[in-house]
Amino acid sequence: MQIGWHEAAGDKAVSFQTKFVCPSPPQYIVSCGQFCFVREWYMRALKIMLEGVTTSFRYPHFMLGVQPTYEMPPPATIYGHVCSALGEWVEPAGVQFAYHFTFERKLLDLEHVHVLSPAGGKLPGSRLPKVLEGNVNPFQREILFMPRLVLYLNKPEWEAAFRSPRYAVSLGRSQDLCSYTDVRVVELEAREAAYFEHTLIPFDYPLRSPQGVVLQMPRFLDYARGRAPVFGRYSMIKQRVTSRQMLAFGGQVPDAFLVDPESPKSAGLNLGLVFLSFV
Repeated sequence: MQIGWHEAAGDKAVSFQTKFVCPSPPQYIVSCGQFCFVREWYMRALKIMLEGVTTSFRYPHFMLGVQPTYEMPPPATIYGHVCSALGEWVEPAGVQFAYHFTFERKLLDLEHVHVLSPAGGKLPGSRLPKVLEGNVNPFQREILFMPRLVLYLNKPEWEAAFRSPRYAVSLGRSQDLCSYTDVRVVELEAREAAYFEHTLIPFDYPLRSPQGVVLQMPRFLDYARGRAPVFGRYSMIKQRVTSRQMLAFGGQVPDAFLVDPESPKSAGLNLGLVFLSFV
């Protein structure tokens, strides 16, 4: 992750610029003695804008009757999407992401599954043995209509891969085809305040939204162990809330927040981003 800064002390210029590699989003404001140094950090990130017609993120452990959907893509879905674009399984350690996800409405679709079990005896009217038998079980699946995802990755070097993805672009199910409307590298900046909406933040994030909904979601599927799932707890923020309106619950409250300076402003604030990891 490439980071840079501009530094100032009081009203007098103490300015320089540099770049270095940092493994995670940094802290931003440093106080030293009688001077208050404000470091204006920026972070280069890959910004990917995706649009589709339908998608569905099935709750695990639901098999029959109904298939409810998460209203945000689980981190495991994002990991699979990234690997699909790159054309290979990538090491999840060191990859961080943030996103803004919306959809127009939630719909119900009628689908069916064939529930099979071993069988004995003969096929009707023949001497051929029966191997399997079963029933058709209809169920309702929740569908998100017209999804739109703005994905931020701490891997700007992957821009070429997302401009020419290895496999068909989808989000969730293979039949939910999508398209990239924009792929480019942007510079995220630090602000003393930001607003958050339509996103996930870690459950243990020092600031929490009164409107947040706690979810347990698949965080990562370990294909080296037969797709064994790893789950994590997150807070889903749908309604817009500013960092000043959020409540502090232990831990060190961030001095500043990464924002997308190109995002629409609300009360003078830009969209804040909290980066998540897969492992």
